[in-house]
Amino acid sequence: NKTWLCSKKLLHTDLITVMHRRDQCFPGILSGVEKLRLQGQITEGSNMIKTIAFGRYELDTWYHSPYPEEYARLGCLYMCEFCLKYMKSQTILRRHMAKCVWKHPPGDEIYRKGPVSVFEVDGKKNKIYCQNLCLLAKLFLDHKTLYYDVEPFLFYVMTEADNTGCHLIGYFSKEKNSFLNYNVSCILTMPQYMRQGYGKMLIDFSYLLSKVEEKVGSPERPLSDLGLISYRSYWKEVLLRYLHNFQGKEISIKEISQETAVNPVDIVSTLQALQMLKYWKGKHLVLKRQVRVCLAALHLCLGCLWVLTICSEFWGRN
Repeated sequence: NKTWLCSKKLLHTDLITVMHRRDQCFPGILSGVEKLRLQGQITEGSNMIKTIAFGRYELDTWYHSPYPEEYARLGCLYMCEFCLKYMKSQTILRRHMAKCVWKHPPGDEIYRKGPVSVFEVDGKKNKIYCQNLCLLAKLFLDHKTLYYDVEPFLFYVMTEADNTGCHLIGYFSKEKNSFLNYNVSCILTMPQYMRQGYGKMLIDFSYLLSKVEEKVGSPERPLSDLGLISYRSYWKEVLLRYLHNFQGKEISIKEISQETAVNPVDIVSTLQALQMLKYWKGKHLVLKRQVRVCLAALHLCLGCLWVLTICSEFWGRN
């Protein structure tokens, strides 16, 4: 179960530790979904795909996605979970699966730990796959607008492998050249994999890529409702852990940003939301007492962290 990560760029540090909190420490994610359903924000359109047959799952959809009209009228869409081709019936899907040679996403596998892998997929080289991925994502995202213009983007697709192939967990996309330093354009965890920590892992992976590029990153706005919940929780955890381990007397937002790759605006908004930031005698102060209170509330300890150690030697692999 060797963990490895590769890229064309080399890390300047020998070791990077990426922390993942186990999902049971974030029960608010479920309540967030329930609130959205109660508020009617997860809606059904009059001409909308209601369910999709995806691998061994039948998933209820949340939002309209602009599939061709002859497919949208079906109610249930049948989809190959490996190549993401969509079909009109179970019979057609069964015939397709008998001859489909795909067992994992296209592109380069750049991360692996146990059964979990991440593939880097170029939207220009794998246009149809990425377009189908975007159409699939729109069924579960309210603010997504990218469907067909995928060529300027890279897609990082997370999968879980078994003896039948690599099953889609989720993905995030990012612009190849973002002038605003967005490290995520769109992010999705498939419904059957929610509340298992994979959303946080995708977010953490996006910030790891920012560290490798020696940039400070931030997700593109607007975030989906569930995306906003996940990001706020992630920023909170990263900042609390950084402050918990900080040994100096003075700290700057710039230093925190450089160490975590989190945008200063996101850092300040998170500190304000946690009531940790106070203005006194012309200076902004971080309240240590409030840090301890928040740490206790979140039960932030090594026992509930998922630690991934990523070695720099693999970043030179082709």
